[in-house]
Amino acid sequence: MTVVAAALVDGDGRVLLQQRAPGRQMAGLWEFPGGKVEPGERPEQALVRELAEELGIETEIACIAPATFASTELGERHLLLLLYICRKWRGEPRPLDASALKWIRPNQMFALDMPPADTPLIGLLDALI
Repeated sequence: MTVVAAALVDGDGRVLLQQRAPGRQMAGLWEFPGGKVEPGERPEQALVRELAEELGIETEIACIAPATFASTELGERHLLLLLYICRKWRGEPRPLDASALKWIRPNQMFALDMPPADTPLIGLLDALI
């Protein structure tokens, strides 16, 4: 299963995380916004779509840059998480598919409970921003 996620970076070098809603798998954990790549969809298209669905913001493929990836087992499935960096979008992010949003510096993410696929990305993200 291929999943895309965005590190939305504001002008102060903080990254937006969302908290998984109650009743969902891994509820309460903090994660990068994003979601599954649908059949026939390019990862970049999926990320633009997911950001609109989850946060109510608009961005363009030209505004996202590949950063890194993580590979992990998720139950009986294999998860490949592609992380992109995005610094330009339109609209104010809102938690449309999450219980909360938080702007945080990458080095502070180590103290948060995050999904297993997201955690290994923090160090590289901290070095990139």
